[in-house]
Amino acid sequence: MRSFILMAVLFSGSFLQAQNNPSVSEAEVRRIEKTLSADDMQGRKVFTPGLEKAASFIANEFREAGLKPIPGAENFFQTFSIADRISTNISGDMDGTPLHNGNVVALTADSVITITQEDHYEKVFLKKQDDFLGVVTKYLDGNQHVLIFVDKDLQARFSWLASMHLPQFEGSGNRIFILTGKEPEKYKIEIRQKIKPQHLKNIVGMIPGKSRPDEYVIFGAHYDHLGVGKADGTGDSVYNGANDNASGTTAMISLAKYFSLLHDNERTLVFVAFTAEEIGEFGSAYFSKVMNPEKVVAMFNIEMIGTESKWGKNSAFITGYDKSDMGAILQKNLKNSPFKFYPDPYPELMLFLRSDNASLAKRGVPAHTISTSKMDSEKFYHKRGDEIETLDLANMTEIIRAIGLSAGSIISGKDTPRRVKPE
Repeated sequence: MRSFILMAVLFSGSFLQAQNNPSVSEAEVRRIEKTLSADDMQGRKVFTPGLEKAASFIANEFREAGLKPIPGAENFFQTFSIADRISTNISGDMDGTPLHNGNVVALTADSVITITQEDHYEKVFLKKQDDFLGVVTKYLDGNQHVLIFVDKDLQARFSWLASMHLPQFEGSGNRIFILTGKEPEKYKIEIRQKIKPQHLKNIVGMIPGKSRPDEYVIFGAHYDHLGVGKADGTGDSVYNGANDNASGTTAMISLAKYFSLLHDNERTLVFVAFTAEEIGEFGSAYFSKVMNPEKVVAMFNIEMIGTESKWGKNSAFITGYDKSDMGAILQKNLKNSPFKFYPDPYPELMLFLRSDNASLAKRGVPAHTISTSKMDSEKFYHKRGDEIETLDLANMTEIIRAIGLSAGSIISGKDTPRRVKPE
C-alpha cells in the first residue's frame, strides 16, 4: 500500500501532499532551473564569478532543505586544487628517436620529471584495433604511474589527446602518452612544466540514514557549463546550459528536498553538485578519491533530462545498464507507473565512462547516468540556444518523480544492486 501511495503522490499532477508524503512540484522545478540557467550565471564556466554564484545558490538550497555537511566538513563546499599547465617542454629520446611536444603528451602535475626504462611505471601499448577512448578514459583519473605507447596508426586520435591540455590533480599519478611504432627498449623522457594552482569546489550535502548510516546512496549532477562566447546574430553570447546540465542539477536539488521531507531513508543519502565536468570530470574524480567506494551502495548521476528521450515522454535511459542490476531494480519499482527506463541506445559513444558516474563505477560502485538526451540529434547541445524555453519542464518533473520512486527500495535497504566489475 505504501508503494502505491508513493507512486500516486509522485505522479500526481496536483502537487498536493497526500498521506503526509511530499511531492515534486513542477513550479519548484521551474524556479530552480530558471535560476541556474539565467544569463546572470554567465554560463557557469569554471573559474568564473558565474560558477561561484551557482555554487552559492546550490549550497543555500541544500541549507533550506535541511541537509547536513558530510562528516569532517564545516560546510557544503568540498574544495580541492588542480594544477593547470601554463606551458610544457618535453625532450629526450626513445631508441634513438628524439622526443618532443609533438610525440609526447604528459598528464602530470609535476613541474620537473625524468623517466627512464628503469623507473617503475605500468606500461600499456595502444594498438590500432584497440579501444582508444576506453583505454584513455581508464587511466585519466588513476593514481598509478603509467606509460601509454600509442601506435602511429592512431596519429589523428593522439593529436586530439594532445589538444586537450587537461589540468591534473596535485598528487595524481603520472600518465605519459607517447606516439611510437613499437614498444621501445630504451628511453629517457624529460618533462618541464610551468604550473598554476587552481581551486574548485563541489557542493555536497547529506541526509543521515536511520538504520544503515554507513551505507551511502549518492545523487549527483554537474553544475558547470561553457560560459560566455562570441555573440551570435541575435546578440546572445551566453551558453546557458539549461539542459546541460542545469536540468540534472535541478533534479538533484529537487530530490534532496523530496527525500528530506519524506524523512524515512534507512541508508544515508548524499547529494553532490560536481564541478569541472566539462573540462575533464575533475569534480567527480576528486569526490571518488575521498569517498570510500566500499560504502557506496549505488549512485544516480543525472545528466540532461530536459528534453524528451527517443521513446517520447515518461522515459529515460540508463548508461551501463548491463554492468549491474541497478536498472532492473529501478524498473521493478516503477511497475505500477507509466514511466520506463531503457538501456543506453548509444553504446558506441561509451557514455557510461563519459560522465560523473565513471570514477565511482571504475571502483566497483553501481554508478549509472540517467539521461534523456538524444545524442544523435540534440539541436542545442553545447550551443547558445540551450535555454529554459527549449525544455519540457512537465516531462522533466515526471522524470525526477520517477527517479525518486525508483530509488525507494535501494534507499530503504530492501535492494542492494550488484557491484560493477572494475575494468
